[in-house]
Amino acid sequence: MTAAELRVLVDRALELVARSEDELRDLDSAIGDGDLGITVSRGAQAARTSIAALPAGSTPSEIVRAVATAFASANPSSFAALVATGLLAASRSVIGSGSLTSGDVVTMARQAVGAIEKRGKAEVGDKTVLDALVPSVAALESNPRDAALDAMISAARKGIDDTTAGVSRKGRAAWLGERTIGHPDPGAMAYLRFLEALRQALTGP
Repeated sequence: MTAAELRVLVDRALELVARSEDELRDLDSAIGDGDLGITVSRGAQAARTSIAALPAGSTPSEIVRAVATAFASANPSSFAALVATGLLAASRSVIGSGSLTSGDVVTMARQAVGAIEKRGKAEVGDKTVLDALVPSVAALESNPRDAALDAMISAARKGIDDTTAGVSRKGRAAWLGERTIGHPDPGAMAYLRFLEALRQALTGP
């Protein structure tokens, strides 16, 4: 994928995921402070503005870094900080590359996971975004390119389903203890909606 193609794809996916604002607000209101919808919608818009302002010859690393910094600055929150941490780590792994290979995408995803795990001090099963992120990256690694995104979406959805009946162990939701049982993790759902937005951006309406 060329940098120009990445730019168009990310812009369209961010436009689409912002439409999940109300759903994410409601999910987060059930076990958090209800700000996730605004975090995602404002962050997506800020990121779109930021990448639109980049020079025409910007590299994939520069595009991803612009998304990270804009998303984090638009509406500071723990989720925005985790997203930015993961994206910045991903961007550093492809510095100097003018385009992205399938191997580059896998490397970026691995770096993002490691950075988010470290900053969030969480692991799979804690009922966080990692429950969707980690299995989706495993699916990316083990599926052919043309089937990878569908496999990632299925894996992320299963990760959410498998942990919905559990108790949240990290973040504000952890304060509610057993009251979080039966509620999906909002951050994991936001990630799933982004993957779905990527698929729609690739395939069209």
